[in-house]
Parts: sequence; C-alpha cells; structure tokens
Amino acid sequence: MGQVRELAAPFVVPGPTGVAVRDRLKHLTAEDENVLRAVGAHLGRLASKDLRARCTDGPGHNGDRWAARKRALTADSSSRWAGSLTKHTHNQWALSRRCQLAHIRGLEAGVRMLRHRLSLPIGQRGSKRAPGGYRSRREWHAKSRRLACLETRLETARAGWEAGQVRVVRGGKQLLVTRHHLAKADLTEREWRERWEAERWYLAADGESGKRYGNETIRVAPDGAISIKLPAPLAHLANAPHGRYVLTTRVRFQHRGEEWADRITADRAVAYRIHYDVQRGRWYLTAPWQHPVVQTIPLEAARARGMIGIDTNADHFAAYQLDRHGNPVGDPHRFFFDLTGSTSHRDAQLRHAITRLLHWAERVGVTAIGIENLDFTAEKSREKHGGRKRFRQLISGMPTARLKNRLVSMASQYGLAIVAVDPAYTSVWGAQHWQQPLTSATRIMTRHDAASIAIGRRALGHPIRRRTAPPRHHQSDGAGHRTVQAASGTPGREETRRCIPGPRTRCAPPGRGAKAGDQRTQHRSGHAAEQQSWQQDALPLSP
Repeated sequence: MGQVRELAAPFVVPGPTGVAVRDRLKHLTAEDENVLRAVGAHLGRLASKDLRARCTDGPGHNGDRWAARKRALTADSSSRWAGSLTKHTHNQWALSRRCQLAHIRGLEAGVRMLRHRLSLPIGQRGSKRAPGGYRSRREWHAKSRRLACLETRLETARAGWEAGQVRVVRGGKQLLVTRHHLAKADLTEREWRERWEAERWYLAADGESGKRYGNETIRVAPDGAISIKLPAPLAHLANAPHGRYVLTTRVRFQHRGEEWADRITADRAVAYRIHYDVQRGRWYLTAPWQHPVVQTIPLEAARARGMIGIDTNADHFAAYQLDRHGNPVGDPHRFFFDLTGSTSHRDAQLRHAITRLLHWAERVGVTAIGIENLDFTAEKSREKHGGRKRFRQLISGMPTARLKNRLVSMASQYGLAIVAVDPAYTSVWGAQHWQQPLTSATRIMTRHDAASIAIGRRALGHPIRRRTAPPRHHQSDGAGHRTVQAASGTPGREETRRCIPGPRTRCAPPGRGAKAGDQRTQHRSGHAAEQQSWQQDALPLSP
C-alpha cells in the first residue's frame, strides 16, 4: 500500500499588488481616430525595431546597451516614449525566455515518461501514480518514434536556450497562423490585415510620480480630458501647446473612479494604454497602477468566523460553509460557468461566478475562503495520460492560475482572505467521510460538495476525517473506545472502555462482581433485572 505523501501547510494568499480599470472612448471624431492610428503605427514600428535589437543582444544585454537603445529611439519619439518602449520590450523578451524554459521542462517530462513506459513489458498494467506499458507492439513502435522526435526537439530547444535565442511575434502567433486559414476563421484578407495592424500598434505610457496627474505622456485630467504627447515626427498634428493633441472625448471610470481621481489629484503614477477593438470598432483606455502589498491577516484570525471551502471544477465551483469547528452549515452551493467560446467570454463567465460566490460569502458573514493550490503543469503531459484525450482537455481547460488571481483580487475588495491548501486527497477523503452522512431525502451531495468540505476543514486546521457518532447507549461498553475522538497520545485509546460503576453505565456496583456486559445486569426482556426478581408476563391473547 502506498504511503500518504507529506501535505503542505495552509497559508493565507498575499493580496493584490496592482489594479487596472478600463473605459470606452466614445464620440471620437475622424481626426481623433486618424491621429491615434498614426501614433500607434509609428510607435509600433519603433517597438518592432527595438525588439529585434533586444533579441539580438540575448543574455549578454546590459545597462549600457539599454541606454543605447533608448537613445536610438528618442530621436524618433521622445525620451518618455523611448523609456516606455524599451521597458515593454525587455518585459516581452523576459516573458518569452520564461516560456522557453517552461517548454524545455515540458519536453523533458515527456521524454522521461516515454522512456519509462517503453522500458516496461508490453501489456503491463499501471497504477494510479504511474502508467504501465503500452498495449500493443504497434503502439510501442509508434511511441518509440515519438521519443526520437521529442529528443530532437529537446536538443534544439536547449541549444536555443544556451544561445539566448527567443522567438517573439508582435501581434500574436495565433493571429499570424490565422492568415493561412482565413476561410476557416471566416475572415477576408482585408479584415485580417486590419486586425494584424491594430495588434501591432503601440499606445502605452508608464506613469511618473510627482508629474502632473501622474503621467506626462498620456495625461488624463480629473474632468476626463485626454491629451497625448505626440512623437517628434508627428508634432505637426498637435492641436495644443508643447506638441500635444487633446481628444474631443471625455473618459469617466465607473469602477474605482474615486480611487483613480484621488491618485491623479495627488500626482501619483498612473499608466495608460489605448487599445482599438477591430471587431467592435471601439477605442478603449485602460488605466493600471500599483499599490503597496495588502498585509494579509494571520491564519488564526482568518479562521475565527469559519470558512467557505471551494472545490474548483471544469464547469462550476462547489462551495460549502463551515463554522470555526469544521462543522458543515446549511446546504451545498454550486456556482456554474461556461468556459467555451472566446477568451473574453470565458473571463466574463469566471468573473460572474466569482462575484456570486463573494456575495454569498458576504451574506453568511465569513472572513475567509479556502481553495486548493492547484497546478496541473505536470499533469497535462500527453505521454502520461496517453489516449485519455478528454481528460487532458478537462485539466487543461481549468483556469487555475487565472482563477487564483481573479479571486484574490476581487476578494480583497470584500475584505475576505484567501487560504490556499494542499489539494492532495481532498476528493477521495471528502467523498469517503462526508458524502454519504450528509446525503438525505432533501439534500443531494455530490463528490465535489464533499471535497469542498474537505478543503474547508483543511484550511481551518482540522483533519478531514469526521468524528464518528457515539455508540448506542445500551451497547456503549461493548462498542469500546471511540478511537477517532481520542488523541494520538491518549493512553489506552485502542483498548476497550474500562468499567465505571454506577447507574450511568448500568454496571454492577462495587463488590458484586458482575460484568458490565452481562445481559442479566441489563433491563432486557426475559432476563432478571438487577436487584429485582420480577419478570414481565406475556400479554394475554384474549380478555
């Protein structure tokens, strides 16, 4: 029998470090749109040029090269535009570098799994922890060829990593591949070209603390007026002093508008990004800013008023409220969502489900929510699960990272703490100890509902295993000690309960020598009662 692996201790997830709000730019004139397109296209070309220079430098890039890149861009834009461009380029290169390393780790995991399964005899059965051998000689041969293919890819990826080569597509690789499948995407070449150019535009500026309204490049006044510092080659398009262009529209942030206004009034840094949605034909302004890390409350304080345990699934959240002692309260709750369709649709579904969950948590009065610290990075391998394609799609479609980020960010606005627990055995032990006892004629308990109780109890610091019901009163002495309720250090916890004289246990008084389990010392039909000689007569069958 396999050993239970060591479980990680629960911890309170740190709060968010930043926020972003967005609003639509309405009623733009044709001149406004032409200026935005010209500025975005010009800065986009500079961003592509700078990205090529950064990729050429590779890991040998240093501060001197960064300064040289910025000086080269300043002549065609401005010092602040050049600083924003070089910072964005460096972040994009670093992200590609991390993705390259993750790709190498995935190839290494696939190679290890293939080598392990190819070393086993054909037809050998696997276990829950490791798959067995392949089912046929034909499959074994196909997998051996795939192993050779993955080994070649791994060598190429490692060589690229050591040389510092990264491949970045400005505009997105998915949109680039769509160019060869326009009929399948239901797009014309002109529509695709418009999307491609819009994605490669660059209209973003970093904030500066101490400057007017927190940003000198894209400035938004408290009344919503937007002015843009034009690059040097486009200064002739300015309609305001100092080479600035003022848009005719006004922006008003409905969400966190007061927080944004307080920030720009104090001249604190706020970054801005202008984006054009080609499909809708709309312009948007996004305003992100950072704030100090929210101090997380102690774990004991988070447990003081109970917990809500959440089991994350592919189409819903299963949630159960528990008091601070770990007892389930009320009935299970399920918050459904649909993760099919576009990315924006999936994100909206996820946010709506989290909003309903937080509203319920606010009504019941808890201060914390327990979730599993899920990570399916090692579980998505095609080589590990073989032909279980639907299972791979299931775990790949679960938004674990996005869920945690969204939940932490949104819960902080409600004053709720997020407690992350180890996900090991929560579904198995939850179904074993809680599904059947809580099922009734009016309550249907699923395996996911039972898992949410297990997650909540682990977040509260209680064991998942529930306390067994006390033995029946007339069988208490024969039932023995209830080991589930006794601590591990209790003497005699595995022994039978000792005989305690007195009427409570109905055993013989001291000196009588009668056993507590003797039926003659109990009030049983047909047996002599203790200290009494009468016996119950049979009821008459007729008057």
